[in-house]
Amino acid sequence: MACPYFVPREMVNDGSWLHPSRLPLGAGWAGSCCASGKEIPADEAHIRQFCNLGYASGCPHLPPARDWDAVRFCVAGDSDEQVTLHYACERGHAPVGNGTLTYELKSESWRDVHPDARVNRLAASYLHAYRVRRSGAPI
Repeated sequence: MACPYFVPREMVNDGSWLHPSRLPLGAGWAGSCCASGKEIPADEAHIRQFCNLGYASGCPHLPPARDWDAVRFCVAGDSDEQVTLHYACERGHAPVGNGTLTYELKSESWRDVHPDARVNRLAASYLHAYRVRRSGAPI
């Protein structure tokens, strides 16, 4: 359940996450925050405590009026042609929106997209970590 305002930029492969594949985006990520409407760098403490984990009520950047607290993903299907993800947007630990996003492997593009770019960005990061794990490369 990553924070919906987190902008993942690169996977953190330094061994500092105990179980990276169990993290909401399938790995630890470095990145920025877009809660203010502008993308600002996030320091490592915030990234570890809030951004990668969602439900960041203690984060000073989290706006009080927001649609979601966290976005959750899981792989719903995986074939040679496509990977389908289920997503759930949550507020107060309850789902407020959900659906599927399908990534076409041949064209390396999303067949369907969410109307909110934040969900698409987080889905792309989750998918990247999943594909790296599936390839057998270390995360």
